Amino acid sequence: MIDFDDQIVQTLRDRAEGAVDAGRLLRASRARGRRRQLHRRVAAGTALSLIGALGVVGVTGTGLDGLSDRLPWTATTSTGATPGPPRVDGVPGSAADPALVGSDPNVLHFGLDPARARYLGWSVVRGHTESVRLSVRDDQPVYVEVSSTPELSITVSFGGVEVDAAAPGPQIFDGTIHPASGGVSAMVKSWHPAPGLYARAVILGGDRAGLERAVEALRWNEARSCAVPLRLDALPEGASLTGCSVDLSSYPRLVTSDFTIGRAATQVMFVNYRYASGAGTRTAGNRTVAGRPAYLSPDETTLDLLGIPKTMVSANFEWQWEGRRPIGVEPGASSGFTEADATTVLAGARVVEDPTRPESWE
Repeated sequence: MIDFDDQIVQTLRDRAEGAVDAGRLLRASRARGRRRQLHRRVAAGTALSLIGALGVVGVTGTGLDGLSDRLPWTATTSTGATPGPPRVDGVPGSAADPALVGSDPNVLHFGLDPARARYLGWSVVRGHTESVRLSVRDDQPVYVEVSSTPELSITVSFGGVEVDAAAPGPQIFDGTIHPASGGVSAMVKSWHPAPGLYARAVILGGDRAGLERAVEALRWNEARSCAVPLRLDALPEGASLTGCSVDLSSYPRLVTSDFTIGRAATQVMFVNYRYASGAGTRTAGNRTVAGRPAYLSPDETTLDLLGIPKTMVSANFEWQWEGRRPIGVEPGASSGFTEADATTVLAGARVVEDPTRPESWE
C-alpha cells in the first residue's frame, strides 16, 4: 500500500485555484486518517472478532490454519502460485494508448508474463494510476506503478517496508536504476515503456538483476480485468466506483480486496473484503442487510456484512481526517456518505463461494 499523507497535501495544494480532482483525492485519501480508523479496526477489532465470534480455528499452538501466531488478516507469505487478473479481449494495452491508464477502475492496461513472475496484487485508481505487485526470483517483492503523467507515488509501502521511491528534484524517467533514498535497501527504476507512458518499479533488497527481470516480465500490449472475489451491484445515488485493488501476497490463506466509491469531490466510501481460511462465520449483529445479519460499529462509521463463511465485507462510510489536516480541507470535513448508503452497497454485494478459485472471480 502507499503512504498518502504527502500526496493529499500536494494534491490539494496543486488544485487550490480550481476544482479538486476527485480521482487524485480519492487515491490520496488512503492516508493516516484512514489507516488509524479503518486499518486499526481491521487489524485489531475485526481480527479479534474472528477469534471470538467467527470461531477461528487453531488459536493455540501453531496458530491460525498454519499462520504461526499472526492474526488472520496479517499473514505475509504465499504458500504457492498465485492467480493473475484475466485477460480482457478487445481492449488495447497502455503502450497503444497511454491515456487509457486509470480510465476504467475495472481494467488494468498492462500485465505480467506468468512464466517470469507471479502476481502479489494489483490496483487501479480511476483518473490516476494502475499498479501491480509481483514477485521474481527468491520471492523478491516488486512494486510497479504506471501513469500517463509523471505524477507517480513518492513513497511506497509494501513487503512491510516503506520506501522513498522518488529521487530528490525533478523526476527523470531515463531508465537509470538507483538506490532508494532514506536508508532502505531497495532499488528504483523510472522509465518510459512507450511514448507518453510513465512507469516506476521498486524492488526490495537492492537487487538490480531482480529489478531488471521484473521489468522484462511486464507486458504493455494487453489489458486485464481488476478481477475480485466481490462485486458491487448497487451504489448510492450519484456515486461511482473509483478504485479497485486486490492483495494476494498470502494466497490462498488470505485474500483481500478494496473498493473506493466516490461522490462529488470529497465524498469517499471504502468497501473492504477479507477472506481468511482459518476463520469461521460471524453472525451476531445489530442490523439486517438484505436478509443477512450486519453490524454497525459503536462509532457508527462502519457497517459489516455478516453470515459469510470465513469472510468479512465492510463499508467504512463516515470518517474524519486525523492528525495533520490537509491544506484545503475544512475542520470536520468527512466522507459525506451515510449508513443508508452503506446499506445500499452491502445489499448489492455478491461474494464468490470459494475465493481460492479465481476462475470464479469477476
